Amino acid sequence: MAETLDRLDRRILEELQADARISNQELAKRVGLSPAPCWRRLRRLEQRGYIAGYATLLRGAAIGLPILAYALVSLENHLPQSVAQFDRLVSARPEVLECHAVSGTNDYLLRIVAASMEAYEHFLSTQLLQLGAVRSVNTSFVLRTKKFTTRLPL
Repeated sequence: MAETLDRLDRRILEELQADARISNQELAKRVGLSPAPCWRRLRRLEQRGYIAGYATLLRGAAIGLPILAYALVSLENHLPQSVAQFDRLVSARPEVLECHAVSGTNDYLLRIVAASMEAYEHFLSTQLLQLGAVRSVNTSFVLRTKKFTTRLPL
């Protein structure tokens, strides 16, 4: 994405981050375009990969998943089969919302949701720690969220 976004492209992206369900008519009005050019810009932004997708954000606690944990994972080694084993588990488990390879003393950072502390412990002991590839897991639990946003600064 070497091309630069102009002012209108940025405004479109800002409005979509605020409300992804906005109609094209309303989006055009807010950014100062007529609907057809706004729609074309939006399609171009999607096709060029600036927009990864559209989603509905749910509140975990409201749907029975009040536990939010961040787990730092270290692998025993970085052999292809060890990494592949870990990748398969992470991809298959719905409670793992994010997995990032990180720098530092650990290999991965996971964002995990659970219905209870017992459910998290069950996932940890029957899934994650059962992998021969996993050396250690260090978990921090979210006590209170001070800020949460999905908006990127434009």
